Amino acid sequence: MQSPLPVRNGVNATRLRLPRTGSWATVAEYLLERFGHVDPEGILRRFDDQQIVGLGGVPLTRQTPLGEHEFIWYYRTLPVEAPIPFEAKILHQDEHLLVVDKPHFLPTTPGGRFIQESALVRLRNQTGIDDLVPMHRLDRATAGVILFAVNPQTRGDYQMLFERREIAKRYKAVVALQPGEGLETGRVLQPNGEHSQVKSQSELRELLAGMPLAFENRMTKVKGQLRSVVEDGQPNAQTLINVEAIGTSSGFHAGVEVALMDLEPRSGKTHQLRVHLASLGLGIINDAFYPRLWDLAPDDYQRPLQLLAHTISFTDPLTGIERSFSSEQQLLESPQLSSALLNGAELP
Repeated sequence: MQSPLPVRNGVNATRLRLPRTGSWATVAEYLLERFGHVDPEGILRRFDDQQIVGLGGVPLTRQTPLGEHEFIWYYRTLPVEAPIPFEAKILHQDEHLLVVDKPHFLPTTPGGRFIQESALVRLRNQTGIDDLVPMHRLDRATAGVILFAVNPQTRGDYQMLFERREIAKRYKAVVALQPGEGLETGRVLQPNGEHSQVKSQSELRELLAGMPLAFENRMTKVKGQLRSVVEDGQPNAQTLINVEAIGTSSGFHAGVEVALMDLEPRSGKTHQLRVHLASLGLGIINDAFYPRLWDLAPDDYQRPLQLLAHTISFTDPLTGIERSFSSEQQLLESPQLSSALLNGAELP
């Protein structure tokens, strides 16, 4: 259902479904009971200023009876947001697609305490394209390539690529092979969230020596819970996992032996790559969710999650041309190539 209100400051108007009947004589009474604890005078001002509308953009008044409208639209009062000190870089733009290299910590879409500080709202304001819509999402903690649709008339053609799983994605991740402060080296994510098992360094190296590996398990994500859960049963998530390089980190964990992993998801479950690596005892460096949940803390810009959506490839549905876009970012904890064992070399 299309909003009768235009995008404002990069943000869509909020849509609210009203009850058809109830103890409220008017829409205003219903809104005051539901939201009046926040700003009752502000709600009434919105009616007086014709800032609450129904289908077709018809303004509601304080006297509009409940039941006359099924949906209403209005603009949210935007919160004061602390700036996220990183910018999304536009990699490509044409009349149908905008391809962006998103930094760590920046959410893809607005929500919660991040509205203006989201990739979508920033890009709408930057480009002036109010119809901009992301074709897929990355977690706020994950950096990398995202596709945005520019043209509503061709948006569905690109959406079908995702629905038919005709998009190929490759990710990079850095995992620790030695213990260190703040590292979960070797700790295994077990079914139902247990994490008591810890693999030794020799077991981790043996695991890497046997790659590439097609790892699969069964995952579920319960609405309202932070983490996905590994369950027993028929697998519904698969990732092709390989090791690209081994060496020492030069980032926050400088001197620690790390591995740069190459990941190809064959399904699209929430937190799939993070869960799969943690299930092997190769938890991604700075992952606050897996293999165990860390205490809530402010963002540490020196320690981003070491996961990057590196490349996305597909056959363009409009031209039939093969297209591929890659991130220009590097993971901070990546092994120094001068001392790394590259993929194809034997592991000691």
